[in-house]
Amino acid sequence: MLGTKRENIKIGSKVRVVQKQDQRTGKLTEGMVARILTNSPNHPHGIKVMLEDGIVGRVKEIL
Repeated sequence: MLGTKRENIKIGSKVRVVQKQDQRTGKLTEGMVARILTNSPNHPHGIKVMLEDGIVGRVKEIL
């Protein structure tokens, strides 16, 4: 599932995100959502979240 809609993402969901510095390479980081940082209902590049280990990125996949 794509991570462009805020309603699809819940705290505790397992997701893959792309970090700011990895946007060119497209390297994905896997983790659990701790906080949802994007307030709008959707975002074309993915909803920005903070993972439990403190990594911030935009959701590309919901697992």
